[in-house]
Amino acid sequence: MGEKRQLVFGLDIGTRSIVGTVGYKSGKKFVVIAQCNKEHETRAMLDGQIHDIGQVAATIKEVKERLEKQIGSKLNKACIAAAGRVLKTMQTHSEVKFQEDRIIQEEDVYDLHSIAIEDAYKKFLDENNTDTRFYCVGSSVVKYYLNDFPMNSLVEHKAMTIGVDMIATFLPDDVVNGLYRAVELAGLEVSNVTLEPIAAINLAIPERFRLLNIALVDVGAGTSDISITKDGSIIAFGMIPTAGDSLTESIAHHCMVDFNTAEEIKRKGDTDDVIEYEDIMGLPMTITKEELAEAVHDDVDRMATLAADKIMELNGGKSVGAVFVVGGGGVIPGYTKMLAEKLSLPENRVALRGKEVMNDIIFENTDLEINSLLVTPIGIALSFYEESNNFIFVNFNGSKIKLYDNSNLTVMDAAMQTDFPSSSLFPKSGKELNFTVNGTIKMIRGTMGEPAVIKVNSQPANLHTAVKENDIIEVVESQPGEPAHATIGDLGEYKAFIKVNVNGISVDLPKFATVNGKIQSEYYSINDGDVIEILDYMLVDQIVTLMEIDVVPGSVPMVNNEPAKPDTRVYENFSVRWELRDDSYTRMQYDNLSSDDEDGAGSDEDGDPYESGDSYANGDSYEELFGEDTAGNGSDEAVDTDTSGENANASDFSQEEQSDKGEEKKSSSSASHGRRHSASPRNNQVDCHVVVNGKVVTLSGKSSYVFVDVFDFIDFDLSHPQGTVITTLNGRPAQYMEPLQENSVIEVYWKK
Repeated sequence: MGEKRQLVFGLDIGTRSIVGTVGYKSGKKFVVIAQCNKEHETRAMLDGQIHDIGQVAATIKEVKERLEKQIGSKLNKACIAAAGRVLKTMQTHSEVKFQEDRIIQEEDVYDLHSIAIEDAYKKFLDENNTDTRFYCVGSSVVKYYLNDFPMNSLVEHKAMTIGVDMIATFLPDDVVNGLYRAVELAGLEVSNVTLEPIAAINLAIPERFRLLNIALVDVGAGTSDISITKDGSIIAFGMIPTAGDSLTESIAHHCMVDFNTAEEIKRKGDTDDVIEYEDIMGLPMTITKEELAEAVHDDVDRMATLAADKIMELNGGKSVGAVFVVGGGGVIPGYTKMLAEKLSLPENRVALRGKEVMNDIIFENTDLEINSLLVTPIGIALSFYEESNNFIFVNFNGSKIKLYDNSNLTVMDAAMQTDFPSSSLFPKSGKELNFTVNGTIKMIRGTMGEPAVIKVNSQPANLHTAVKENDIIEVVESQPGEPAHATIGDLGEYKAFIKVNVNGISVDLPKFATVNGKIQSEYYSINDGDVIEILDYMLVDQIVTLMEIDVVPGSVPMVNNEPAKPDTRVYENFSVRWELRDDSYTRMQYDNLSSDDEDGAGSDEDGDPYESGDSYANGDSYEELFGEDTAGNGSDEAVDTDTSGENANASDFSQEEQSDKGEEKKSSSSASHGRRHSASPRNNQVDCHVVVNGKVVTLSGKSSYVFVDVFDFIDFDLSHPQGTVITTLNGRPAQYMEPLQENSVIEVYWKK
């Protein structure tokens, strides 16, 4: 028998009987060295579900002992299968998108499979309101996609998106536990678990036939399991809760016998023309083969109808090309013919499969009848080589959990089984910040946190680390990053400027921002839900304050050569300047300044303090400022004013002269180039010597000077731009209103 051969023990735990098969693999052949079939003495199983674990365990033990006698050695492990009655299947389409085209590797396909199984389980939970835990015990790829195009294989192809259509199968925990307990009570250990429909199709429809659209119907005692193949894949699994036992029950009612007697009558109907039996009254009775067929006709028709309907449903609403039938219930006279009629197929396209699919099976016991009843038991034994699946136990964060071992178990599988939140496995972003800027919704993400810390048997690991029996898995959930934070100054929109012509000079003024209707500085921390507006204009009085312009008392702001108010809006490319008006207007403006606060700042007619840009001199009377007496009569005598220069104060002229020289006044105002005006004549004038473009320039006529004053003393025509004006002070970019010191070094030139 060969001591080095690894024997495989397959157990088909069926509703009516338990079949045991022992064999070994020799090259591509499987050699069956022993087989045993034992019926349940009671109805310990119904519709593929164990009801009496003790009784089923006793039957398994008897089968095991009979086989041990045949092979002359002990059996310790067994391969088992779960019935389709309790099987739940879900089909899903899942995708993985990469940031750019990349060569697809094996691990990418593995990740895709994991995502598809997780998606299928989520879909299953959404569609099944149950508190029962289910295990994914198998999956089958229907089709791969490479950038949305169907593809048989993905590895080594280049793509940005890969996808898969997959069927995932699930079993409830109580079914798994019942099977395991019955096997353990029989003195065996489970070495592999598969599904009855998978075991049957792996033998009945080899891969070379799966290109065709074929259905497999495994008719057992309690259920009929259905599988569909197409384009090289298994595309669907299904089940109907009707099979051979329903016919037995009809015979029991018709012949007035118990279930076991009815089962004997059903089996003899395949071979005997007249069947003798004894009814429950003890009376001898007979029934012909034709009478028996008539008695079960309606039930066979119903079975065929349900199977055909399920096949059509699983196959997208249309019939298949052929149907293979296996299992004890499939030998019922008339079943295959009726099924062909329901599917509109020729009779020869619906057939029992037995010896025809066993070309690679060698039977040492030549007396064994090779028929469709052997397909599933042998398929279960062969699954040991194809799948090597089993349930194993691992420790996850201190708890013992059971996992279905598909030979590719990872930490991720263990985490999913314990319902460990997937969000706690991957790095979490800190709380995001949502707000609007000029009506546009903005979102800033928080910083990325730390991923979960994973160890397997105290060694550093990751989500893809393989796990095996009794591994100790420790997972510390991931930590979120810092919440998102931003200020007004961080916004790209805030860094924009408004280009405005102020007193003849083109300047870039920063935009103001409002938050929920209130002006805020660039240092304002944005809150979730804030409504931010970056204004595309400035008010006249804001320009005065920002540029620290000392406005001559009595002057009026002119925006685009039109009289304006302090709250007039100044937009991109607008011009702003200040000019003096007639005495009546000037006196009115001055009278509004009659009451000063402690700081010397006047207030307007509404009582609001003037901004610093108003800069009226404290304590100066109207006559001192404008050379008139308290009665308001003009004086022919001009007061002492700044004689240094280019701009005579408007108070040097009488009212009439001012009127005559209106154009001259405008020209003078325009020529001031936005320099800082003195509020009143001063006697503490000082000279300031600076170096402009390599030459010493003397600034005179004022007590202090700002950068813009330089333009009054150099030959530089700003009224005819020749490009962008570049200004530097002591080697760095200059600000127009910053103070000048003795010996400051200045550069002013056009950059084209």
